[in-house]
Amino acid sequence: MFSLPANGSPLAANRNFSRVTLAIALVLGSAVASAQSSRSGNVPAPQDVPYPGTVAIHVDASDTRQGIYRVHETVPVKPGPFTLLYPQWIPGDHSPTGPIAMLAGLEVRADGKPLRWTRDKYDVYAFHLDVPAGVSSLDVSFQYLSDRRGGFEMTDRMLDLEWNKVALYPAGYYSRRITFAPSVSLPEGWQFGSALETAAQSGDTTTFKPVTFNHLVDSPIYAGKYFKRVDLTPPGGAPVHLDVVADAPKYLVMTPHQVQVHRNLAVQATKLFGSHHYDHYDFLFSLSDELGGNGLEHHQSSENGLGADYFTAWDDAAPGRDLLAHEFTHSWNGKFRRGADLWTPNFNVPMGDSLLWVYEGQTQYWGFVLTARAGMWTPEQFRDALAMVAANYDRNREGFRWRTLEDTTNDPTAARRAALPYRSWQMSEEYYSAGQMVWLAVDAKLRALTHDHKSLDDFARAFFGVDNGSYVTKTYTFDDVVAALDGVAKYDWATFLRQRVDMLDPPLLDGLAGTGWKLVYTDQESPYEKQYNSRSESSRHLYNFTWSIGLTMADGGVINDVRWDGPAFKAGVSTGATLVAVNGQDYSKDVLKQAITAAKTGQAPIDLLLKYQGGYRHVAVDYHGGLQYPHLERVKGTPDYLDQIIAAQK
Repeated sequence: MFSLPANGSPLAANRNFSRVTLAIALVLGSAVASAQSSRSGNVPAPQDVPYPGTVAIHVDASDTRQGIYRVHETVPVKPGPFTLLYPQWIPGDHSPTGPIAMLAGLEVRADGKPLRWTRDKYDVYAFHLDVPAGVSSLDVSFQYLSDRRGGFEMTDRMLDLEWNKVALYPAGYYSRRITFAPSVSLPEGWQFGSALETAAQSGDTTTFKPVTFNHLVDSPIYAGKYFKRVDLTPPGGAPVHLDVVADAPKYLVMTPHQVQVHRNLAVQATKLFGSHHYDHYDFLFSLSDELGGNGLEHHQSSENGLGADYFTAWDDAAPGRDLLAHEFTHSWNGKFRRGADLWTPNFNVPMGDSLLWVYEGQTQYWGFVLTARAGMWTPEQFRDALAMVAANYDRNREGFRWRTLEDTTNDPTAARRAALPYRSWQMSEEYYSAGQMVWLAVDAKLRALTHDHKSLDDFARAFFGVDNGSYVTKTYTFDDVVAALDGVAKYDWATFLRQRVDMLDPPLLDGLAGTGWKLVYTDQESPYEKQYNSRSESSRHLYNFTWSIGLTMADGGVINDVRWDGPAFKAGVSTGATLVAVNGQDYSKDVLKQAITAAKTGQAPIDLLLKYQGGYRHVAVDYHGGLQYPHLERVKGTPDYLDQIIAAQK
């Protein structure tokens, strides 16, 4: 927010000049808007009318050695100008991340003859053609070249096929009005999981029942050499399956307890929302140290991936275990119900992300809660995980001094999840975890207002549980959220929420106090945090000294992040530097721990030898607070709402 200069200020004398400048700006702005309008006019706007005919698409995904998906489409057309689009705005990514650069070898033929295409001058996702007279269909072929440098989408043991990456579709129509007939060829003997329904099988080629294009994009395939399907269907509910692909057969072995807690997840989610919005649901789950790109929601399935030893190292792998609950919750929150500005008629119309603190924030909340209710986390693991989230907004919240939680909903488009030099100052998609803390506060407030007779469970059932069995997207606005909360318990919810999402320095820890717990720090890591810092899928082997000296360390002494205005930052330590020595000793995480501990009872600063940009320098960090790790502690004499929140529903 800014204010105009008052009368009598030095700028007041320049009013006439300002008016002329404003007039010129308005003229120029009008010209720019006109130019932008004419530039975008080359691509037909989507219309809510059926596309004539069915697009046949076949993907040959058998080249696992080179990671190439080979695509052929038969597109019914009429003579005249025609535009094909490659999906740009990807649901779940909340941003224009369609990997157009990975499309290669595009060829279009009409009646067997090559047909020239041109890419749009201003929209690199659009391809224009002129269909000759007498032509009723086009043969379109291209390759999608999956990443071969890490974070693989295809390995020699498994693959993740996302249809938005391997499909072109006609411009000028809502995606729900275009029908596709998909088929796929997989490596010999591989099995797969998908929300798509099989129509026919011939050798290693599967043909699926025709679906609308938005349904196709929402129905990826996980396939693998080592595959196992586990039935998780809750009593009386729609079918739910866990479709697992693994790096080796040994990683598919599950104990009866592990199977049961995953079944409990399906039961607890259904009890929470009191409905389902899918005919059947498939957890597509890769257990791999190679496959990447996991963790994306869909209406009747989800893409999930954790380390190969998810089951075999169960007792040491609690962090990340909330992933399945998070993505499952999205079937209700995000896919069935969605912020109004996130709904678009096709995949090339820009999305708005203003309500991601509901879409992702409340999903993050339920992801933690359902993981505990299912027994996939113990109560202690839940509390330790929540303590780490809370600590982020206790000692690592500097960015909220200049930007709001809602402003971070712009991050998917602005930052594209790129590495940030000073995350605590820049902030990064805080609508997830800060949003989680907002909804913890809402839950605590509902319980207090109703003397524990109502809770956020009642909101979830009323807001997400409507229209049982339907999976037609139902959008919502801020006012809809407020009205639904008011239906559970009368209160000034608009102000309550705005204070947290639209204001600087939001009160993000008051919800924790409202549940009967408080955040404290000790010099000992919780068992959960020890696992978190050692699990590659959780944190890439980060060593967390954020709460004390203000550093997060990666392997090899590389400084991953420096807490803004923390002790190390004030001493001049930079993100990206390498810590070579601590107090004259070669760096290791244990040496740094010992130095931080020793400084607590001394007066000398901690001496860090840094290597940065080809040079070496000593930095003296004047910190004497000792090691600091977050935990939750009960507040005596208050109701324990937190234990009630994670209690399994009967």
